[in-house]
Amino acid sequence: MMRNYSRKLLIALILTGAVIDVSIGQDYGWRGPGRTGIYNEKGLMKSWPASGPAMRWEVTGIGKGYSSATVTDDAVYITGSKGENDVLTAFTLDGRKKWEVKYGKMISNVSSPEARCTPTYSNGKILVISGQGDLACITSDGKIVWTVNYYQKYSAPVQRFGISESPLVVDNKVIATPGGNIASMVAFNIDNGNVIWETPPLNEGTQYTNPLLIESNGKKVIVTHTVTYIIGVNAADGKLLWKFNFASVNPDGQGGKNYIQTPLYRDGYIFAANGYQQTAAKIKINSDGSDPTLIWKNSEITPHVGGMVLIGNYIYSSTHDTNSKGRWICVDWTTGKTMWTTDWHNKGSVISAEGLLYIYEEKMGNLALVRPNSEKLDIISSFRVTKGDGPYWSHPVIGKGRLFVRHGDYMAVYFLKAK
Repeated sequence: MMRNYSRKLLIALILTGAVIDVSIGQDYGWRGPGRTGIYNEKGLMKSWPASGPAMRWEVTGIGKGYSSATVTDDAVYITGSKGENDVLTAFTLDGRKKWEVKYGKMISNVSSPEARCTPTYSNGKILVISGQGDLACITSDGKIVWTVNYYQKYSAPVQRFGISESPLVVDNKVIATPGGNIASMVAFNIDNGNVIWETPPLNEGTQYTNPLLIESNGKKVIVTHTVTYIIGVNAADGKLLWKFNFASVNPDGQGGKNYIQTPLYRDGYIFAANGYQQTAAKIKINSDGSDPTLIWKNSEITPHVGGMVLIGNYIYSSTHDTNSKGRWICVDWTTGKTMWTTDWHNKGSVISAEGLLYIYEEKMGNLALVRPNSEKLDIISSFRVTKGDGPYWSHPVIGKGRLFVRHGDYMAVYFLKAK
């Protein structure tokens, strides 16, 4: 049975003859269950003191990076760059360092080359990808089981700003997307790194997107971006099921200007939005297997690096007005209408837990607890993270009743449980 989905609802859908069409959670990793940015935590504070939630522990020396922490039942994993290498560090839940291991070369000769990969944890194994494409499988005690550079293996061109993928795990397969002229997507055996299947090439590069796993029309489907398309790949055999020309929704018909965001999914519909003044779109997956249909588009929601969440009937995200400036935005899921845009310090990342939003602006490190509201940005409490350096691009993470916030070489852990 699938995680994070109601057994009673599944039974009801089956009894009524409805088509079961859901997004699927992973064990632990990028943006929480189902890569939705919505964390399944309960009993959290509904407001914070002026100074913010109480700090549980903090640490420096994790290496520079923009990746997020991965929090399991007994450990915290995070990547960083040290020297010429990307490293994975493990901590206990109370902040004691367990181990650190080099797993690949960091990207060089690009702006902001520090670690981007958020670790993926599945059944005692941690999967990570370095800035130069080294995919590594590491045990929970810090031993490398296998590694493969899938960009070199498939002679794939590295994106302009380096590799930023966090691996997706589907059953016993680790998914990676080299793009290029040999394979659009590849599944590796999680136990030994052997290739299980390859998706035929679209003869174009990949992007900076972390793929999304959904279940649609009775199949597990992997959704991601290429330079031109949003594609759906059968997770069982790697077959390309459909593609949608996402570039075509822009007025000039041109896309590929850095797709970064993991799409949103609900009830057979996918929503994709990215920065650089690109038009966002909601598309419908067709049950007859034909390519998806455009439902609506919106040129105002343009998240740069901070993601988006779907709460109720509204999408909450940010805008990429310039590289150094952006606003917060709310868009109606059904109609595509922009409900509001507003300034609050700057653009940034957004996650959710227990019905509330957490936004973390990227310039000064202001972090706010927000009540979802289709009429305004409704801030309940806020505080500022002052330690660390560089842009505040790492997405916050909620796990075990705590808030994990990374800024460069620094990570702070705050206690969120209500008394």
